[in-house]
This record gives sequence, structure tokens and C-alpha cells, in this order.
Amino acid sequence: MNIFEKTKTLIEALPYIKEYYNKTIVIKYGGNAMISDELKNSVMSDIVLLSLVGMNVVLVHGGGPEINEIMDKLGKKATFVKGVRYTDAETMEIVQMVLCGKVNKSLVQLLNKNGGKAIGLCGLDDSMLLAEKLKSDVDLGLVGEITQVNAAPILKVLEQKYIPVIATVAGGKDGEVYNINADTAAAKIAAAIGAEKLILMTDTKGLLSDINDENSLIPQVSVSEVPALKKQGIIKGGMIPKVDCCVEAVRRGVSRAHIIDGRIPHSLLIEMLSDEGIGTMFV
Repeated sequence: MNIFEKTKTLIEALPYIKEYYNKTIVIKYGGNAMISDELKNSVMSDIVLLSLVGMNVVLVHGGGPEINEIMDKLGKKATFVKGVRYTDAETMEIVQMVLCGKVNKSLVQLLNKNGGKAIGLCGLDDSMLLAEKLKSDVDLGLVGEITQVNAAPILKVLEQKYIPVIATVAGGKDGEVYNINADTAAAKIAAAIGAEKLILMTDTKGLLSDINDENSLIPQVSVSEVPALKKQGIIKGGMIPKVDCCVEAVRRGVSRAHIIDGRIPHSLLIEMLSDEGIGTMFV
């Protein structure tokens, strides 16, 4: 890229920096974007950039691959029921240890290393995330459904110009600890803190009209169109819960929700700071 192209890129980014200055952006991070060290460093540097130009960034993360790795080392087999990790008491201990410890603190350290100011939190801090056992036709163990979000600790960290990095475990009314889906947690957190945007970084390009054709990306969807898209079979399988999270966030006051491909380098910056955008936007 020559100097003129670089200048054009900066000029293109300026109105978006103005638009989102001092606005809150919730980013859910997980999947394959967490596996590659190079890609992970790229995502963290992008988050730092967004923070440095005046956006309030909240990072909500999962950590499925890391949990599987530790379970393998401990000789415990991971079990999934309808795509959800069955979480018995022993598995919950591993989930809490890996998410709130290893993964959370490594992301905090990486953000700080890239010039940001980050603080690690989990849903147990100041009862940030309260949950009850997820209602399901099959027993999923200690998999929880969020019943309440206490926004105060997140807002307090943002006031001090830090990036909150949130691990998605939640507490129950009788002292239980629950494993929470990170997409769902990000949507509920975004609504509770009055975020302008929710961005789910996933392992797909976004919502495709033809799942076998990556060129069939649907760039924008109104939440009122979602039921029809489900009936047509365009929204199906693992995309259903992700879309439902976006719909819930928008209906609860988040201006826009996005599903973007976290495997693409700098996909966050393309979405936030360019005319082109990336992935599927729900409005």
C-alpha cells in the first residue's frame, strides 16, 4: 500500500471514529480466532486501536478449545449434547479454572502488551451474571441461563478507561457456578450496558443464503425478517442461536448487531472503520 492509499484509508475511517467516539462496543471473541497466536495478537491489537481512538470496548470471551485441551491432559472426555458441552461438577471446575484463569488472563496480558489497558473479570465478580439451570429436554448439567446482569462493575471499569475482559461463568442463587454460552452472555451484557454495537466473531463469513456458497453472504437483515428466513431454512443449525442473540440484543436497544468472520485478519477494523464492512448486520 502506497502513501496515498494509506491516506485514503485514514480519511475513510475518520467519520466512523467520530460516530463511535465514546460509544460502547461489545465484542464476543472465540472459536478458531483464538487458536492461532498470530490471529489472536491481530485481534487484540485491533481492539486496542478501537480503544485508543475513543471507543469503549468490552471483550466477552469463550474458550472451548482451551477447555478441551486441559480436559484431555486430565484424562477427562468432553461430552456434547446437541452442540452444548455437558457440564458435570468436575467439568465445571475445569471450565471455571480455564476461562476465568488461563484464558482470561492471557487475553488481558496480550491487550496490555499491545498498548491497551485491560482488566479481567468474570460473571462471579460483584454478581455480574446471575443464572439458573438451563431448561432443556435433556440434562446438560451445570449449563446456565442468565437471569440478571449487574452492569455496575463493567461500567465502573469503562469509566476508568480500561477494557473489561469478561469470562462467561455465572453464579446461582444457592452458590452454584454455571457454564454460560458466550454469545448469549455477550448479547445480554450489550443490552444491559446500553451498547451501540454487538459484534460476534465467528468461524463463518456471516449469514449465507446458500450455506454451500460463500459468495451468497446476506449483508443486512432486519430482525422482522428472521422468522421467515428460519422457515426458508436459510437460518438453521448452529447459526440459529447466534442469530437469536443478535435479534435479542437489537430488540433490547442495541442499535446494530453483527456476525463477522474472526478468521479474517483485521475483520474488526474492516467492520468498524470502513465503508465496505464485513459479515451480516442485524438492525
